[in-house]
Amino acid sequence: MINSQDIKKGTAIRMDGGIWVCIDFQHRKPGKGNTVMNTKLKNVTDGRVLDRTFQVGFKLEDVVIERRPYQYLYEDQTGRIFMNQETFEQIPIANDLVIGHEYMKESDIVEVVTDTTDGTILYAEMPVKTYLRVTHSEPGLKGDTATNATKPATLETGVEIRVPLFINEGDLIQVDTRDGSYLQRVKE
Repeated sequence: MINSQDIKKGTAIRMDGGIWVCIDFQHRKPGKGNTVMNTKLKNVTDGRVLDRTFQVGFKLEDVVIERRPYQYLYEDQTGRIFMNQETFEQIPIANDLVIGHEYMKESDIVEVVTDTTDGTILYAEMPVKTYLRVTHSEPGLKGDTATNATKPATLETGVEIRVPLFINEGDLIQVDTRDGSYLQRVKE
């Protein structure tokens, strides 16, 4: 059990029949009444986010989670196959449990989060930034950069994102895996 005032970012709790991870919190003392904890919790199974307020001293069931680096190897009918970087054990993980799987290519390192009580995999998460090569993009027109104009570009993983007009086929770019936004062009 964990007290509500001990909740921090990354703390996992079991509540309403699911496992929730704290993504933001605020310790607040109103003018009247008791101190409260405002939290923003994310459900690890379906990704729902909710705001929940707890009184200080409220007891919650905590979940001990473990984060380990795994390397993406390949995809087959059971899901995506990952290898533990320490034990070299290979495990399949379903696509819906991998956050940012659209931007993942072979040999990428992801962080796999597991529940230590029973060893179940809660989710796997790509790094926030990744480097991908543009495989198809229409050429941009010279002098057409007065505004923040963008064009569609297909990346090596097959996903399509919006990039600035100066990006060409073969360019290496940095992409935010949370929302698929273009960050910058990378010099090789």
